[in-house]
Amino acid sequence: MKIAVINTGGTISCVGNPLAPMTSTEFKAACQSHLDPIIRQKFPDLVLDYITDLAFPESESGMLDSTNLQPTDWCLIARYILEHYTEADGWIVLHGTDTLDFSGTALPMLLSRFDADGTVTAQLSKPVVLTGSQVPLFHSPQPGKISGVSFHTDAFENVCGAIAVARVGIPAVSVFFDNQWMRSSRVIKANTSQFRAFASPNFPNLGQYGITLTLSPEYMPPGPVSEAVSLDNSDTRAATLAQLDAIFAAINTRPVVQLNAFPASYNPETGTAVLADMIRAVTAQGIGGLVLESYGAGNFPSGNANTPERGAIYQALKDANDAGIVIVDNTHVQQGAVDYNAYAAGAWLPTIGALNPVDMTPSASLAKLTVLLAAQEANGWWLEDVKFLMQTPLVGEMADLARLDSRTSATLLPGQSLSTFNGSAMLVNDPELGPLLKNSKGMVLWSMLSDAEISALPGQLRISDTGNLAFYNRNNQQLWSSDTNGGDGIAAQLRLRQTGSEVCLSLYDLANQTALWSIRKAVS
Repeated sequence: MKIAVINTGGTISCVGNPLAPMTSTEFKAACQSHLDPIIRQKFPDLVLDYITDLAFPESESGMLDSTNLQPTDWCLIARYILEHYTEADGWIVLHGTDTLDFSGTALPMLLSRFDADGTVTAQLSKPVVLTGSQVPLFHSPQPGKISGVSFHTDAFENVCGAIAVARVGIPAVSVFFDNQWMRSSRVIKANTSQFRAFASPNFPNLGQYGITLTLSPEYMPPGPVSEAVSLDNSDTRAATLAQLDAIFAAINTRPVVQLNAFPASYNPETGTAVLADMIRAVTAQGIGGLVLESYGAGNFPSGNANTPERGAIYQALKDANDAGIVIVDNTHVQQGAVDYNAYAAGAWLPTIGALNPVDMTPSASLAKLTVLLAAQEANGWWLEDVKFLMQTPLVGEMADLARLDSRTSATLLPGQSLSTFNGSAMLVNDPELGPLLKNSKGMVLWSMLSDAEISALPGQLRISDTGNLAFYNRNNQQLWSSDTNGGDGIAAQLRLRQTGSEVCLSLYDLANQTALWSIRKAVS
């Protein structure tokens, strides 16, 4: 097996006082002398290929402290992987910790393609593992000389762990740090002074490396549904590279800005507010997106505590939305999700067009929206398509409120539900009545079971790997079926989406990109 190692810079490859990154050539030589002999003790047949022909133009050394990383640098890393995809079985990206959580979402977005409805049309078939460290990997007693691996460094353990998980071959971008294997689009930097620098507060770890590497199969991301969408396919890879070129050309033209809520002065009488002034200042710069870091469950000051729509902040955000700026309302709280039904202080945000990212982190929202806006023109998406994709899980970055997937979440248990992101409709597995499609007012639009079919409930709604959707009662008797069996190994999704004045519930064949079964109901 051959694993390519891309060193972007950061603490892990720094030496000296003050710390500064080694060049890629210097780092390669140090690794071959001091690290590879230890790695071969565990993996004698493993080949580590240290990349030396990737450089970041804003840095004289070619290596980059991630503090100075720009969105174009995400594209450089992704392009190198795509252009050299056939030359390695997996990739390790050594990255500074300051912005690793942004890159953790940007890279899987750039190494994929999607239709306007969120269907994957290109996907990784090999592992990409991000890691870094809090302490440098090598000790340099004098300039230009490496004496060995540093004392008490987490860098060595993180590199070993990244190699171990890359060998497993899970086709996704992930992060390995302090024995924890995490989904890259879910991580946040949580500590500056301990080795456990990163956490995944809203999604379980993929595994852990103690004495041995243990995996959590139920949380592993699924691979490509077919060879046609795999990056192993040369045509699919070429199309993804073409998209990446378009993104690179556009990624700085519609930047995305983060703005956090904080106690600041406002005056309802004069219609003024500090936050409103800040919003208008950044929107005047030609931005394409605004990521709010709100309080609690998504609460953001409106500028008027009694009547939000009269507030200066409300109006500034409304004007931004009317101007085509995409607004995403994240919570700055590390764990939990946005819920507009929790407080009146947040319930007004959907009225000005703010999108609900559920449990996505602010850094993931910024990276995802940056890539989507840059890809919009090349993919022929409308602005509404970008907004829909922002609220649809694409690379594991957020909880999926509107879909079941036969590969990862195939069952709707009693009391569970699917919901459109705007709350217009819900499919709920009622413990007494079975699956019901309801509108936002609770009116039943469609019932899966007739009165005569209701027996021995509650039950479960399941998607099988043959592409069939069926409802079973508590005695495992089938009460309803879509009758869409198409053979073994079908990857299917049950999707709930509002389009215009209708809500559509459909069972979708991912490999063939066709609907197997669907119903449409007017939302009234």
